[in-house]
Amino acid sequence: MNKELKKKDFYYDLPEELIAQTPLEKRSNSKLMVLDRKKESIQHNYFFNLLDYLNEGDCLVINNTKVIPGRLYGQKSTGANIEILLLKEIDKYTWECLTKPAKRLKLGTEVVFSQDLKGEVVKDLEQGIKHIRFQYEGSFHNIIDIIGEMPLPPYIKEKLEEKNRYQTVYAKKTGSAAAPTAGLHFTDELLEKIKNKGIKIAYITLHVGLDTFRPVKVDNISEHKMHSEYYEIDRDNAELINSAKKRGNRVISVGTTSTRTLETIGKDTGYVESGYGWTDIFLYPGYKFKIVDGLITNFHLPESTLLMLVSAFATKDYIFKAYKEAIKEEYRFFSFGDAMFIY
Repeated sequence: MNKELKKKDFYYDLPEELIAQTPLEKRSNSKLMVLDRKKESIQHNYFFNLLDYLNEGDCLVINNTKVIPGRLYGQKSTGANIEILLLKEIDKYTWECLTKPAKRLKLGTEVVFSQDLKGEVVKDLEQGIKHIRFQYEGSFHNIIDIIGEMPLPPYIKEKLEEKNRYQTVYAKKTGSAAAPTAGLHFTDELLEKIKNKGIKIAYITLHVGLDTFRPVKVDNISEHKMHSEYYEIDRDNAELINSAKKRGNRVISVGTTSTRTLETIGKDTGYVESGYGWTDIFLYPGYKFKIVDGLITNFHLPESTLLMLVSAFATKDYIFKAYKEAIKEEYRFFSFGDAMFIY
């Protein structure tokens, strides 16, 4: 891998008004930029026409993780306000959390979130991360469904009116601290049309974790360490992917999370293996993809690991040319923004 790439190499200027603050009324009405890696062409379309670029026998791989409404607000006994973000379940009562303000949460500090939920800091880690042991009766997830907010990124200032708009229509397995946003463009109707065209859909799970919220802090990007995230794929879905490979059809990944999972479970033989585990794979220019032939993704933050991943898939110069075009054409950027299909 190229060890000379610097964080600043992935910076670009974005007008603030192009940061999407709210989702479109209809998910699939977003713009779709289409990139052909061989021709290095750029086409403009709409997501509801995605089917025009998919072929019978292709395998679309989607991440069925479900976002936890894991932003919780509480108070210490002193009356000080505390905000936490649930990141990872350690056991039935304990979660790894991103806390704010972290300096006010020492070991043993108790926080009251509601009459049904209290917590105590039981472990102090780095960069504002703590382990909090909760006290409650009944179902933890039922409680946070009521009191929790969706963990929208800090660049979204508008209030989200409907929680399910920061959730894919196929979200099933609870555990993410953020949405796999490339999947937000799909509707049940579009997925049905995709199946009817003879395109296979394989489901994987990767619970999105801390690195969605963490910027790259090192200058030399090869020194950046990703936090580990849980993934799983069963035998049937692995076989769908492998069958497409054997037929010579394409494996098209929906989102960077699906891509990271596929490249984690992918073997040098070009096939994937079912199983579960934790991945901290970091994909940046120089990486040779083993599994993914096509990528559906959103437009990502400057200097982010996500932008580095798509630059690895389609070359940095080509991606930056496309981003410049997207800004000129006033595409909507980031989580609730428009989409790109690279093949």
